[in-house]
Amino acid sequence: MKIICIGRNYLDHIREMNSDIPTSPVFFMKSENALIYNDLPFFIPDFSSNIEYECELVIRICKMGKMIDEKFAHKYYDAVSLGIDFTARDLQKKCIQNGEPWEIAKAFDSSAPVGKFIDLKPDFLTNGINFKLEKNGITVQKSNSNNMIFSFNKIISHLSKYITLKTGDIIFTGTPQGVGKVEKDDLLTGWIEDELILSVSVK
Repeated sequence: MKIICIGRNYLDHIREMNSDIPTSPVFFMKSENALIYNDLPFFIPDFSSNIEYECELVIRICKMGKMIDEKFAHKYYDAVSLGIDFTARDLQKKCIQNGEPWEIAKAFDSSAPVGKFIDLKPDFLTNGINFKLEKNGITVQKSNSNNMIFSFNKIISHLSKYITLKTGDIIFTGTPQGVGKVEKDDLLTGWIEDELILSVSVK
């Protein structure tokens, strides 16, 4: 299975990172070793002094597709969850300065905790999906899927031009503003609407 991540998909996060607004979805990959399921803890790696959380809606691909037209893209995902794109921000900045790929900062082991998946409800498609991340009980990120620059369907259509999507693949769809550093003994909890989806203790 593949873990595909979309970058720069919320204007407020683009502004906080002083980045350019993309004209099409920007994506990168994480390895399967990045996954953490079942609320297992995240251990801060010793190769970075600045690991930051980025909470994101995650969609699950339910059938194989290539060159998917946007109007049919909704048939290719069946569930949504929350994930955290842990980022070694200090390493990422060095990569950017040197014009190097980001894998060392984004795709390291355990860098992608994912919560439980829930079925997509009809009102999610009309009203959008409200989600938030709490750090030690305090809300640090909060948004709605309608605030994304590129919708789920646009993302799937774009990705499928370059990569065949297969059943079980997951797509991190971008993070809103409020990203920040994690410290040992932090507790991160993610919510979709009023339902607890994800819990990650930092060790």
